[in-house]
Amino acid sequence: MATILLVDDSTAIRNMLKATLEPSGYRTLEASGGRAGLEIVRNQQLDLVICDQNMPGLDGLGMVKAIRSGSTNQNVPILVLTTETSDDMKSAFRAAGASGWMSKPFTPERLETALNKLLGN
Repeated sequence: MATILLVDDSTAIRNMLKATLEPSGYRTLEASGGRAGLEIVRNQQLDLVICDQNMPGLDGLGMVKAIRSGSTNQNVPILVLTTETSDDMKSAFRAAGASGWMSKPFTPERLETALNKLLGN
């Protein structure tokens, strides 16, 4: 069973992700921001991270950079799920080491396709 960390300051988005992922057999962990997400990244074995860009404290780009420069879960796939759509933002995330990008709102089908690709299913 793959463990996926959901990092978004929106409880509603985290709940929608959980409602999509858990019935498919994924184990989910949650964080409401980048700093809390990094604590989980440092202390849990993860198969995938899904994170937002716009969060208080530490945004998604900062979180991706911190994960990639760390030692624990340094190579975990990271899917950015955000309302941001600018090419500059996408390029910044790619340069920082994000594995994939999906715009909000998402559909369960699009999410499942992205997960299969990132998890190698």
